[in-house]
Amino acid sequence: MADTAIKTIKLVLKQHSGTEMGERAKAFSDLMQARRTVRDFSDKPVSRQVIEDCLITAGSAPSGANRQPWHFAVVSDPAIKQQIRERAEEEEEKFYNDRAPQDWLDVLAPLGTDDSKPFLQRAPFLIVIFSQKFGFDAAGDKQKNYYFTESVGIATGLLIAAFHNAGLATLTHTPSPMKFLNEILARPSYEKAYLILVVGYPETDARVPDISRKSLSEIASFHEGQAQ
Repeated sequence: MADTAIKTIKLVLKQHSGTEMGERAKAFSDLMQARRTVRDFSDKPVSRQVIEDCLITAGSAPSGANRQPWHFAVVSDPAIKQQIRERAEEEEEKFYNDRAPQDWLDVLAPLGTDDSKPFLQRAPFLIVIFSQKFGFDAAGDKQKNYYFTESVGIATGLLIAAFHNAGLATLTHTPSPMKFLNEILARPSYEKAYLILVVGYPETDARVPDISRKSLSEIASFHEGQAQ
């Protein structure tokens, strides 16, 4: 019988004092509260090294059975970005004119979105995130991936946070359907496009909606025992 034991290593986690821990948590909270989705991107170049380091952060995300069921297709080629924009706008035109229910259009109206997606060409990088229902082991045998949607969602969240921490703006874009992305980027059929993450610097005059976020009491509950 094959040895299925998992090799372990000692966990190394830097310990902080209570005061320092609180300061770090608050500083990161303040940093992320300043994050906003941007639709007006500059064409200012972004270092590929920054992109790579942020992708490594995303790859550290937990995943079902550690299958890491994601692929990040990084696009900077202007011709490919143009193809993606053209195909995405085709689907978006159908969405806004035929598919979307009126209540959804009403919700989108204050955000100023429509079927025109110039940011898909102007931003220096598009990262198309794919989820993988299954993969293959070293011997070429098919392996089922567990909780792949949840795993890719966690990795995407880390990626967005990493880019914001680096000083870059992002936009999550989900044209529907997205099968054309497999075709353009030559990705296998067992991968499904999860979303397009647009990455770059915002235009100097970029404006974002003045939105508010739910309070802590609205998004969390604490179930604490009685003090002894």
